[in-house]
Amino acid sequence: MTIQEFKNISIKTLKDSPSTSLDTNVLLEHCLKQNKTWILVHSEEELSAEQFSWLTEAVAKRKTGLPVAYITGHKEFYGYDFTVSPDVLIPKPDTEILVEKAIDEIITKIEFQPEIVLSVCDMCAGSGCIGISVLKKLIEEFKIPSGQLPKFTIADISEKALDIAKQNAKKLLPPAEFEELRFIQTDLFSEVPFTFDLILTNPPYIPARMVTALLKDGRNEPRLALDGDIGLFGVPTEENDGLGIIRRLVPESYGHLAYNGVLLMETGEYNAAATKIIFEQNKFRCTKIFKDLEGQDRNVYGIR
Repeated sequence: MTIQEFKNISIKTLKDSPSTSLDTNVLLEHCLKQNKTWILVHSEEELSAEQFSWLTEAVAKRKTGLPVAYITGHKEFYGYDFTVSPDVLIPKPDTEILVEKAIDEIITKIEFQPEIVLSVCDMCAGSGCIGISVLKKLIEEFKIPSGQLPKFTIADISEKALDIAKQNAKKLLPPAEFEELRFIQTDLFSEVPFTFDLILTNPPYIPARMVTALLKDGRNEPRLALDGDIGLFGVPTEENDGLGIIRRLVPESYGHLAYNGVLLMETGEYNAAATKIIFEQNKFRCTKIFKDLEGQDRNVYGIR
């Protein structure tokens, strides 16, 4: 079977997918280890038996609703190739805004006090895409000397998620910077004995009822990384507004920030305003909301 013949079959099989052509192309690029242009030019080439077998199985998985990123084990985020699995949330483009805001904050602090080595925490880190992207950009684009680079802590409640984050850090960062990272398995800050100048977090913030509906499409993302309606000791809250974890996380973050430290949090467009109020109720100053790529309220900012 040629590449083009397979594309035709795949597009027909995945006709109910919202991104049929894109899904097919990504699967082909991953399997053939070639880019879109090469595949287009060589569309009449024959697939090997091994390639055809893998692609057929991949299309069958995609038809069940399983995201392409979980099939390939990879997802591009902020221009970097991250390893992903069903143990972590798939990085989303809107979260790149959080990375940009974090970099701006760090550069400002370094310029103001170049003699201070900052301490940064990526809480509810999942794949580690936020903290690792920030650190990699500081190293590669801003050329921050190793002696001035912030010390990063990558924290998550899931041991399996931390394993993925470690894989990504080892793959994407220089060995010396990888060795400087701290990885902590913890329920929010319960096992974290440090204070920070900046806390970055993309916590679960989707209301439980919405999570249940989302997961019906077979996407297989971990509910632990989506459901915000979980209170203390894992007990569901009664509010069903996606803010159960955030109501715990904000005061804990305040207690783990140095004076003038910053909390930068991703939330849903439907509860960003309520999250900002929670920041203010917990004594955060200069609170503001940043919009995402589609103009929706997304990131909440506050200073201790």
